[in-house]
Amino acid sequence: MPDLLIELFSEEIPARMQARAAEDLKRLMTQGLVDAGLTYAGARAFATPRRLALAVAGLTPESPTRREERKGPREGAPDAAIDGFARSAGVPRAALELRAAGKGRAWFATIETPGRPAAGIVAEVLEGVVRGFPWPKSMRWGAGSLRWVRPLHAILCILTTEAGAEVVPLDIDGIRAGDTTRGHRFMAPDPFSVTSFEDYRAKLKRAFVLLDAEERADHIWIEAHNMAFAQGLEVVEDKALLAEVAGLVEWPVVLMGAIAPDFLDLPPEVLQTSMREHQKFFSVRNPASGRIERFVTVASRETADAGATILAGNAKVLAARLSDAKFFWENDLRVVSQKGLEGMAEGLAQVTFHNKLGSQADRIGRIEALAREIAPLVGAQPDLAAEAARVAKADLRSEMVGEFPELQGTMGGYYARAAGLPEAVAAACREHYQPLGPSDAVPTAPVSVAVALADKLDTLTGFWAIDEKPTGSKDPYALRRAALGVIRLMLTNGTRVTLGRMLELRVDFCLRHSKLFVSVFSALPSATDRPPTIEIDVKSTASAEISTQDIAFIERAAADLLAFLHDRLKVHLREQGVRHDVIDACLAMPNADDLTLLVRRAEALQAMLQTEDGENLVQGFRRANNILTQAEDRDGVEYSFGADPRLAQGPEEEALFAALDAAELAIEPAMEAEDFAAAMHAMAALRAPIDAFFEAVQINTDNAVIRRNRLNLLHRIRAVCLSVADLTRLEG
Repeated sequence: MPDLLIELFSEEIPARMQARAAEDLKRLMTQGLVDAGLTYAGARAFATPRRLALAVAGLTPESPTRREERKGPREGAPDAAIDGFARSAGVPRAALELRAAGKGRAWFATIETPGRPAAGIVAEVLEGVVRGFPWPKSMRWGAGSLRWVRPLHAILCILTTEAGAEVVPLDIDGIRAGDTTRGHRFMAPDPFSVTSFEDYRAKLKRAFVLLDAEERADHIWIEAHNMAFAQGLEVVEDKALLAEVAGLVEWPVVLMGAIAPDFLDLPPEVLQTSMREHQKFFSVRNPASGRIERFVTVASRETADAGATILAGNAKVLAARLSDAKFFWENDLRVVSQKGLEGMAEGLAQVTFHNKLGSQADRIGRIEALAREIAPLVGAQPDLAAEAARVAKADLRSEMVGEFPELQGTMGGYYARAAGLPEAVAAACREHYQPLGPSDAVPTAPVSVAVALADKLDTLTGFWAIDEKPTGSKDPYALRRAALGVIRLMLTNGTRVTLGRMLELRVDFCLRHSKLFVSVFSALPSATDRPPTIEIDVKSTASAEISTQDIAFIERAAADLLAFLHDRLKVHLREQGVRHDVIDACLAMPNADDLTLLVRRAEALQAMLQTEDGENLVQGFRRANNILTQAEDRDGVEYSFGADPRLAQGPEEEALFAALDAAELAIEPAMEAEDFAAAMHAMAALRAPIDAFFEAVQINTDNAVIRRNRLNLLHRIRAVCLSVADLTRLEG
């Protein structure tokens, strides 16, 4: 069976597009080949700055012959209809067959499509892939109509068998497929032919091209690490930069240079960010001092002077970049020393956060008020939390953050220390943006937690107040990330906050203290009776009155936001291995707006369900609930007036009464103490007596008094279980 090798050789492909392009080439080609009737054993795709390559092993030499039967008109149909059916099927009328079909007979055509050689199919599929390739951006050049990310120079396309390599006949806008390629642009520019994928890969390596991006990345990292280790230093890990640099060179040559002494006192984050963003350099740190002292750059070719000229040029450009960073740093420190950090933040009054939510200064005021409220709940001093909130975003007015926005927060921590503020405030400036994602660190310092929660809750309640919620895949204000941040902050720190009332208060606060129009909410449900539009001006918020309809809106918005947080919590817990139905069973219980309490209950319920007693108890509960529900529906009454143990008949029924008494005595104090594990354990102990009861006792007996008493007993089973979690929401 032949092996297929394709290479699309072009000008430099942007590094950010290479991995996706390689996967797209593999997906589109293999899908097209399979749709055409070919099969294959395996496929691998590769990308370098100047080429996309695909190797398909074990391709079938031709597509199989296909037979298709098509039903036509019924017997006795007009000749014109039968002739038309034959023409549409591509067969002569004489080839039609009359067969039984249902109650009568009909004409059938047998259409046979002969197989095609693999070469023709490959050429057809590849041309379609090249012409319709899904580049994020593409260009057209010359007089042709072909579009590619950069000008496409050559196509290598061969089928290799034991007899040798065969070039697939293909011509796309004058680019004729062949069996030749080129190596490194400068170190091996001459063309050479290849006969198979192994031959292709080996010859490319001899021509100074590493085909595999992972191999290039590994080479860069190992070389950089060894160079740093030899000097007692360490390379700062940066996986995103490593992947990008591996996409910039076909033959990575790793070089290490020194940073000029004038810049060594800059914060390490400034050096790292400047070198990464502007020069694509890796930072090399002194583990003893924590300072960034050297850099690693990756050249695209070997030179006679072992890279000395390249390093000299890079050092000169780097010095210019770092001179700018040093100017920003020193100028920001001068502002802080003259005005303080709150003085630096004064300019935020002229920076709009959102046209309906006021300026950044307005937002800081809201965050400060909320941080003061949250502080006692997380063990922070309210005054310290309020001070941290006032200055946490001051660095947004700094020149350094203006140049490097990704340093917001980080620079705030440095400027807070320079201003002589407490370390807790400096840490809050740095940490209050966290966590930025599911794998980012979560702050644990009390002041940092208070400000981080206040920041994220203000974002959520503010945008809910103006009805700017995420829709589908659109989330322009990163509200899902903010919600996940609130969840992780609370769970990691065991924070106990009753969110329902807090969210109502915060939506109301945003409504009263922002430049809003009540008419923003007029399109929401149950708002058709809203009074005429009232402008709530920020200067008159103290006397602004909120109507009854607006109070109803606030309650609905808070409830909707709580449901949004619950949805994000479900996603988070599912990723932690908690079943979705377990989460639903706990969400239906009281105090579901206390996320820490909710998660503890869910974890205890899941642990119980993983035991044999827990699993069987749910089955017993479900049986009791079903029998009771059917009886109540049929009889039109509710059996919840207390079962009398004096009417128990037999040891199994008596044992169940005793077990329920014991369970209630254990569960009630455990629930009050929020000891969900103990409550679940007490509930699981009901498994054996419930099983024995159902095996020995008939519920719907002819004796009406006994039947009613037993149905009331089933109600006790349901009530006891539902006091711990809503087991009706469990699947199965």
